[in-house]
Amino acid sequence: MHREVLMRTTLDLPEELIEEAMEITHISTKTDLIKTALQNLIQKEKSKSLKQYFGKVDLEIDLNAMRNR
Repeated sequence: MHREVLMRTTLDLPEELIEEAMEITHISTKTDLIKTALQNLIQKEKSKSLKQYFGKVDLEIDLNAMRNR
C-alpha cells in the first residue's frame, strides 16, 4: 500500500487569486486547490517536454495492419 508523505507549509498567496480559483473550480478547500494546481502544473510541464519529440520519433507503425487485425 502506498503511503502519502505530507509536508506542512505556510504560503503567502493573494486572497483574491485563491477565492477566484476556488469559485471557478468548485474546489472547497485550499489544500485541495493547491494540490490540484500543482498536479495541473506538473502535467502541463511534462507535456511541454514531450512536444520536443513531435515529428522526430519514427515508430514505423502500420495503421492499416492494426485496423485489420
